[in-house]
Amino acid sequence: MGRPFNIHPITDDSALGGKEIERSLVFDASDGLHLTRTPSSAGNQKKWTFSCWIKRSELGGSSFNAGEMRIFGGDANASHIFISSGETLRWDLSPEGSSSASATLTTNRLMRDHINWFHLVCALDTDESTADNRMRMYINGVEETAFNTRSNPSQGFSTNRMNNNGLHTLGRRTSAQGSDGMKFDGYMAEINFIDGQQYDPSYFGETNSVTGQWIPKDTSGLTFGTCLLYTSPSP
Repeated sequence: MGRPFNIHPITDDSALGGKEIERSLVFDASDGLHLTRTPSSAGNQKKWTFSCWIKRSELGGSSFNAGEMRIFGGDANASHIFISSGETLRWDLSPEGSSSASATLTTNRLMRDHINWFHLVCALDTDESTADNRMRMYINGVEETAFNTRSNPSQGFSTNRMNNNGLHTLGRRTSAQGSDGMKFDGYMAEINFIDGQQYDPSYFGETNSVTGQWIPKDTSGLTFGTCLLYTSPSP
């Protein structure tokens, strides 16, 4: 289901060569509207990258500790990227036919900032021989290496419910995906899902040479694959 677009720049760096993102998706947990897509065929379930700019909110009078909020996920209870009830970021992989996670990353850091945008990249490649390189999470261009919970997928794990041919959602987990809820509250922008590549943040952002801030960059030259792509529209 579509959401209205709100003019809400992430950056205003065009004079310095940066990309200005003028439109974002608005998610209000009080109405639970969200985006969905069911691909006609599965993509590479062993290798993909999700990138998104996110700003938490207090829309509708909600506050922190309001419960879990799904950012993006597939058709299972535990196959998603979300903000936990403890205000951490969590990424779970769940195999087909299961409602429990077989691999998990949960940050140490708390995501309580509702003023500033942050950039999230979750990059998967289960064929990696080094276990800690199979699920890689980056926030504002820097890789997270210290986790409250880290459970790596087995090498070659290929049956997770993200990037398959099932229902995928942004901003909510539906009853068709296990149990209804996890309504997101805030903004998302420049949302990209890359099939068949494990990309680092340099493909989606760069450091502003003047301010030192991590800012968006043009992703129009990337190859997205055939399965899944969500992206905020051009103005």
